[in-house]
Amino acid sequence: MVLKELQNIFHIELDAIYGQHEVNSFFYLCTEHYLDIARIQLTLEPELAITKPETETFFKTLEHLKQQKPIQYLLGETEFFGLPFKVNAHVLIPRPETEELVDLIIRSVTSSAVEKSTEILDIGTGSGCIAISLAKNLPNAKVYALDVSPDALKTAKQNAKLNNVDITFIEANILDQTCHSALDAESTFNIIVSNPPYVRNLEKQEIQPNVLDNEPHLALFVEDDNPLIFYKAITEFAVKNLKPKGQLYFEINQYLGKETKQLLVDAEFEAIELLKDLNGNDRMLKGTKI
Repeated sequence: MVLKELQNIFHIELDAIYGQHEVNSFFYLCTEHYLDIARIQLTLEPELAITKPETETFFKTLEHLKQQKPIQYLLGETEFFGLPFKVNAHVLIPRPETEELVDLIIRSVTSSAVEKSTEILDIGTGSGCIAISLAKNLPNAKVYALDVSPDALKTAKQNAKLNNVDITFIEANILDQTCHSALDAESTFNIIVSNPPYVRNLEKQEIQPNVLDNEPHLALFVEDDNPLIFYKAITEFAVKNLKPKGQLYFEINQYLGKETKQLLVDAEFEAIELLKDLNGNDRMLKGTKI
């Protein structure tokens, strides 16, 4: 089949669900992943054809996309901060907003005098996207990454190897005080960063079906009556385990910016900043331990 014809079929079947621009993106991701054919090659060779088995692979993917399964899970990979990452149903798909958090930390570290001795802990690492991106861009840093899910940690370890970085992975639950004791023995940190679960059940109606039906709820949702449970635990941990002038960074629920900031105020952090993402939503929070 000619690839251009196949692209038209993708649009006929998927445009009503995703929109034309997104469908184009899906198609080009598939041609690169399955065929190792760049987008420009399709433009230069409009009559380019593929074999029947290759065509069948595209149609299988098309059927999954019609069921709103994430393209990243179908291909088993994605890109974050310019780096390749393996992803599957055990880990969240990395988001652009989280790239902004990583960039914020890198700029802070590289502009400071402590870059060579920076010790970083990423809590709730998932795919490892934050920890690995920091390790790749801050080669003198010692990076630790914690997660409660052994399946997520397995994926994160694969991603660390894929990106050729050395990270100390820890399987533990930050809500468990025994986890705190284990980490006390591990190190104290210049930076603690976390993108923990923060979506309240009452906000589920705002979540797209492809996320709600496929991505791990363990990494997404918290109870409506205690939505800051992870932020409270991590802030308490940071008070004990950050070095003097160490920094705490959070990705946050855009609707709970003031409430999350108050946790750092109550814990007597200084230089607290509630920061907006590129879409103008309260998305990042940082503070410095006295």
